[in-house]
Amino acid sequence: MCVSVMSNQSPCADHVVACELSTAELICEEVIKVIGAFYGRNDRTTCIYGRPNKQIEKVTCLSTTATSTVAKSCDGKRRCTVYAVNSKFGDPCYGTFKYLELAYTCECKQRFLQCGFSLLEFTLIGAFYGRADRTTCIYGRPDRKFNKIDCFTRTANRVVAERCNSKSRCSIYAVNSIFSDPCPETYKYIQTTYTCLPARESCHSVKYCNTGPPCV
Repeated sequence: MCVSVMSNQSPCADHVVACELSTAELICEEVIKVIGAFYGRNDRTTCIYGRPNKQIEKVTCLSTTATSTVAKSCDGKRRCTVYAVNSKFGDPCYGTFKYLELAYTCECKQRFLQCGFSLLEFTLIGAFYGRADRTTCIYGRPDRKFNKIDCFTRTANRVVAERCNSKSRCSIYAVNSIFSDPCPETYKYIQTTYTCLPARESCHSVKYCNTGPPCV
């Protein structure tokens, strides 16, 4: 059994706790980015049901490889199962009943706009960065992150055009540092419409969610 709760310390991250010999499930509509992981025991309140006192007394043990182990298994995936077992993390405190605790966010991969053939050139028709609805890129986000639907940056067309026009392949991160932040505290997305010349009839429209910093 695994239990997933929102972190009280950070509204940006999901926290998952899995008792030893159980599994932690990480699920994103976009892709997983592990922030940190802990395997061992640092309190006498987590995962103690049915355990004798001698198995929960030691509260200063941890695996030093937990974060790298989970990140290697899960980063970049949409769904990931992690087993809370010594064979995966090592046994930092023999005889102590341990647990796995981890924090992660859901982010978008770097996105590519691409014309089908290298001889075709990208020409932007229009770009939007902000939020105009309550249905796009909302998975795993609290309501307050997508309530505002009248925000957009006026520089989106210029930014995308400068980066992509006349190229056959172009990458764009949907981040405030590139487009500015038209609505702080709102989770935003980028939507672009472009054509590949000389095949002017080939028109594409794509939407991508906003990435790190993990919470905007």
